[in-house]
Amino acid sequence: MNINIKNFSVPVKGGLKLDDWPTRVEPIYQSKHEYKKLLKAQIAELSEQQQLHYANDRHALLLIFQAMDAAGKDGAIKHVMSGINPQGCQVFSFKRPSAIELDHDFLWRTTQCLPERGRIGIFNRSYYEEVLVVRVHPKILDSQKLPGDLVDPDTIWQQRYQSMVDLEDHLYRNGTRIVKFFLHLSKDEQRRRFLARIDDPGKNWKFSSADIEERRYWQQYMQAYEACLSATSTTTAPWYVVPADDKKNARLIIAEVILETFRSLEMQYPVTDTARRQELLAIREQLQNEK
Repeated sequence: MNINIKNFSVPVKGGLKLDDWPTRVEPIYQSKHEYKKLLKAQIAELSEQQQLHYANDRHALLLIFQAMDAAGKDGAIKHVMSGINPQGCQVFSFKRPSAIELDHDFLWRTTQCLPERGRIGIFNRSYYEEVLVVRVHPKILDSQKLPGDLVDPDTIWQQRYQSMVDLEDHLYRNGTRIVKFFLHLSKDEQRRRFLARIDDPGKNWKFSSADIEERRYWQQYMQAYEACLSATSTTTAPWYVVPADDKKNARLIIAEVILETFRSLEMQYPVTDTARRQELLAIREQLQNEK
C-alpha cells in the first residue's frame, strides 16, 4: 500500500483554505475485496504496535476526531480500531457540557480523560468544539459564565487556540503523542448520507432535526474549521485533513497515519537484565520440581 500521509497533513502555521482540499481522492483500493485485505493488514499491525506500546510504557497516544455530522467518525473508529485490545484503549465522546463542567475552564472535562502511558485515548469530538460549535453559536459562551472582560470576540478565539497549543506542547513534553483528524466531507455527500439515514429504519436513530439545523450553518463551520486548523496544526500535534466522501478510503488513510505515528516512536519490549533472568530461572526450577 502506498499512502503518503504528508499529502493530508496541514502545514504548520499555514493559511488553510478547505476549498483547496479535496473531499474525495483516487481510491487506494481497486475493489471491496482489496479494501478488506488492506484494512485487515493494517489492523493486524496496529494490534502488534499496541501491544508493544503497552509493554514499552513510555508514551501515551491521543487520537482526536472532528468532523461535520455524518462524516464517518464513528465508523472510522469502529473499523480502524477493531483489532485493538480494549484493555489498552479508551474512547470518549463529548456532548453538551454538564453544569459541573461549565463551572470549570473549557479544557477541564477533556483533560480528565487523557490516556496514561501505554494506552491509546480516542476523543470523538474534543476540546476543539470550543472554537468550532461555540464560535458558530457564540451565545453558548453565556452559559460558560466567564467574566465579561474575557469575552471579547476579537481575542477569545486566538486565546483559546493558544491554550490548546500550550496544552498539547505540555503533553508532548511528557510523552503523549497527539494526532488530530478532520474528516473532510462535502455538503452534497452529507445530504446523501442524511437521506440514507431517513430511508433506512435501522438508521433513523442516527438522525435528528438538530442535524438539519446545523447544516444551515455549513459555511460558518467551514470558516471556523479553517481558522482552527490553521492556528493549531503543529509539528508536535499535527492535523490531518482526511477526504471523507469515500469512507473506505478514509479508513485506510487514518490507519496509516496512526501506524506511522507508532513506528516513529521506536519502541522496544523491556529488556530482561541478569538479575531478573536469574530470578525467573529460579522460579522455573521451582515450578518444574513441584509434585
